[in-house]
Amino acid sequence: MSQIHPTALISPSAQIDETAIIGPYCIVGDEVTIGAHTVLHRHVVVTKLTRIGQHNEFYQFASIGEDPQDLKYAGERTWLEIGDHNTIREACSLHRGTAQDGELTKIGSHNLLMVNTHVAHDCVIGDHNVLANNVGVAGHVTIGDHTIIGGNSGIHQFCTVDDYSLIGGASLILKDVAAFTMVSGNPAKAHGLNIEGMRRKGWSKETINVLRQAYRTIFRSGLTTAQALEVLHSELLAKEPKIQLLIDSLQNSSRGVVR
Repeated sequence: MSQIHPTALISPSAQIDETAIIGPYCIVGDEVTIGAHTVLHRHVVVTKLTRIGQHNEFYQFASIGEDPQDLKYAGERTWLEIGDHNTIREACSLHRGTAQDGELTKIGSHNLLMVNTHVAHDCVIGDHNVLANNVGVAGHVTIGDHTIIGGNSGIHQFCTVDDYSLIGGASLILKDVAAFTMVSGNPAKAHGLNIEGMRRKGWSKETINVLRQAYRTIFRSGLTTAQALEVLHSELLAKEPKIQLLIDSLQNSSRGVVR
């Protein structure tokens, strides 16, 4: 049997793995699935229509799977999906999607969402990300993998934050953040590459130096985006396959990237 505290309120339609732990005063609503070894410590609310994977940890007053804060929302059946090995700290709020955009908010695996993080409707967050205290992620935002978002930062709706990037604390993100870049400010500006993050991952000096060349080509050379892409394709991609992530950031951006 699942370890469910007697003060917890569990919907009959919820499916809770027998190894999950549901602590005091938690509420688990209709059509919620909770996977193996996931822990709801205490006072956690999982409203409804939420699928949670394995080995996740939720702290007190987290609000999970609540209705989206969108005036277009009219009670449709929409979902929140959470992967595995995530840590969701106190007072985080993760909202379900809307019918206008795929009906799904999706969070991957191995993420740390610190105190009072808000993830709005229709967001897609990848794996191995850290969102620090009081980060606000507006609707329809996409966050890649291995990013760090500093505390008290806000990300405008429909923006993309690409892989291995770093956003400094108290930043306002109004455009897309290119892969590997380090941005900060209100509004945010680019301040170089996330070199420390690369070193911590054990990337070689050769890889880092080629990425530095790519950064200078895009952000410091005065070239147009089309011209910079040509240089990346013709001179740098063969030296370092990770350059493709920067190429994708530029080619896929509909808002323009933070510069």
